[in-house]
Amino acid sequence: MAASPLDLYRAPGQRVLNKVIHRIDEHCAAFIRLAPFATLATASADGWPDVSPRGGDPGFVHVLDEHRLALPDRQGNNRVDSLRNLADNPRAALMFFVPGIDETLRVFGTTTLHGPDDLGIDFTEFGRPPLSVLVLQTERAYFQCSKSVMRSGLWDPERRVERSAFAPFSQVLRDHCQDTTIPDEATLRAGLAREL
Repeated sequence: MAASPLDLYRAPGQRVLNKVIHRIDEHCAAFIRLAPFATLATASADGWPDVSPRGGDPGFVHVLDEHRLALPDRQGNNRVDSLRNLADNPRAALMFFVPGIDETLRVFGTTTLHGPDDLGIDFTEFGRPPLSVLVLQTERAYFQCSKSVMRSGLWDPERRVERSAFAPFSQVLRDHCQDTTIPDEATLRAGLAREL
């Protein structure tokens, strides 16, 4: 029987295993309060994965206590793929990014969905309350080493891509949707800015 490519990897060191904790400690909480961006990973009942970008002012994800995080859900494209997935399969993962810091934070847990006023916290941001709030009960948390962000040069200003290197998003949408009624770039961007 042929060897699996997984056989090429050495076993993780004890320190890598030990860094997994089962709560939000002071370092996790401090990182989350600095983070203006996170990704939310979910899977449907039949196993199809989804990853959704989430963003706001630093600390837009609220640390409720050492076991719970609250993620307000802002108005978006109304696909609500993540929320539909979580209705069937409540397990989720968040990965937090802080500009200028190469490490990332991963938090895994089980979610419940709440109304915007259920937790007694004002989640208003950009002048609007969220439509709902996702609460994640933390089961595992750990910091991811910096190698992937370092390799990518994600925060390196010298590696920043000029917007002109890629097609205007209005053109991308026209082509993907085969819809000639999509407005020009300036109109599209102005509409997105109004909807923050």
